[in-house]
Amino acid sequence: MSSILIVTLEMEEVYQRQFSDLRRKYFPAHANYLDAHITLFHHLPAGESAITEGLEKAAQRAPIALKVAGIVHFGNGVAYRLESEALQALHVNLQQAFEPWLIRQDKQPLRPHITVQNKVTNFKAKQLHEVLSAEFIPFDIQTTGLKTWRYLHGPWKAERTFPFITT
Repeated sequence: MSSILIVTLEMEEVYQRQFSDLRRKYFPAHANYLDAHITLFHHLPAGESAITEGLEKAAQRAPIALKVAGIVHFGNGVAYRLESEALQALHVNLQQAFEPWLIRQDKQPLRPHITVQNKVTNFKAKQLHEVLSAEFIPFDIQTTGLKTWRYLHGPWKAERTFPFITT
């Protein structure tokens, strides 16, 4: 079986810590293998040079601003919904570049989010959604680059970071 690569969008350290803390607080400990993340692609082949080249090229840009626009209850979990036209454009460009290797999930339009709770009952997720929504005010965060991870059937192993250009 070939190795699977996951591609995420990196965010500023202050927000990385903030969302990871929420994840540690609300995600069931036995199923929480990861810090908070923004997944762009779920299943790409590792070792494919065109993917590495595409990510290197895509990172040759300024950081992308994201609006943390709301909180979503999705059945068995809760996530922060993200909005950015620039991110949507980047994702479409990467989808075109990676088309030969995309699974159905990765061919779909991007619905960017940061999951802070999953694998709980609908009731528990609804409660958290209400708590987080009660005082939520939209805010902006900055991204810092792209990152690849090797999927290890549960945990992920960090592979490579592709930092955005900062001036």
